[in-house]
Amino acid sequence: MEASVGPLLPLYQRERAAGRALALGVLVDTLGSTYRKPGALILIAGNGDYTGLISGGCLEGDLREHARAVIEGAAARTVRYDLRSADDLLWGLGLGCEGAMQILLLSSGPANGWQPLAHLAAALEAHKPTAVGVVVESSEQGVPVGSVLLPGDPVAEASVAAAFATPAAQALLRRAAAEGQTGWLEQSSWKLFALPLSLPPRILLLGAGPDVVPVVDFAARLGWKVTLVDHRAAYAVPGHFPGAEHVLLGRPEGLADLLDLSRFTAAVVMSHHLPSDLAYLRVLAGSALPYVGLLGPAARRERLLAELGTAAGKLESRLHAPVGLPLGGRSPESIALAIVAQLHAFVHRSDTGS
Repeated sequence: MEASVGPLLPLYQRERAAGRALALGVLVDTLGSTYRKPGALILIAGNGDYTGLISGGCLEGDLREHARAVIEGAAARTVRYDLRSADDLLWGLGLGCEGAMQILLLSSGPANGWQPLAHLAAALEAHKPTAVGVVVESSEQGVPVGSVLLPGDPVAEASVAAAFATPAAQALLRRAAAEGQTGWLEQSSWKLFALPLSLPPRILLLGAGPDVVPVVDFAARLGWKVTLVDHRAAYAVPGHFPGAEHVLLGRPEGLADLLDLSRFTAAVVMSHHLPSDLAYLRVLAGSALPYVGLLGPAARRERLLAELGTAAGKLESRLHAPVGLPLGGRSPESIALAIVAQLHAFVHRSDTGS
């Protein structure tokens, strides 16, 4: 699992602007059934505010108590929760999770340049894959638990330079970043956990009519980066879509000149204008986009594909039309939910059986 940093940014930016340290909680290991898996993050401020979830909200209150000492300057610490008791009465909550979790709490503040948050936030802004390493276990005096390793930089602190200057550690970070999977490196006296950054998918919506509003809302809620394009000036209005990253005015046939299509994970054609949809599909057929959605009934799809001629064959394995999972409902919100649900399954390589 990758680290989702986007939800942490508002709290991080607020506390950094005020010069206050935070505690970053990293879920590094689990056993059995748990709400989150390794790589999940929680960020805790000195006043108890937190963002991100390690459990379904059951353990965060207790974790804040542990975090207070770390924020105030104590050493990084590991917190363990074992919910596999047959009585299931831990904390008096009756959680029923039947799993165990190991969470590393480390300080991120002025003393260490707000690492690793600063690095992860910068990579997210640049939409650049990366991974960071944190020492979870150590018996070596010069490598304290909570030490941070950044890619291409052998140290987080000068005191751990020699221990971290290993090709194996940097190779682990490169592999974690490339594969989007957490990993471990065990040395004789310390153990490093590699945490890759989760980059949100970039979604291209072609058409900016009123029914696109809930699609953008759902996508923004998931932290996705959405770009809208429409040839109608009355529709391509950024103020109509506050959750979108970009809202652009442009002709469908000029789409490839307007945008670098290789930057996107998926595109959905939903302009409700037949000539425009045909032009969009023609451009997308010549692209390498792995997912192309088309709004509208099967008869409309067949008409458009027939008009595309031989170019239609280039879309055959990528076209989802009618776009969306068959969830039922006919309202714009229901259709938007179906579209985003199918996109979500595609992004996460989930077999929906549809």
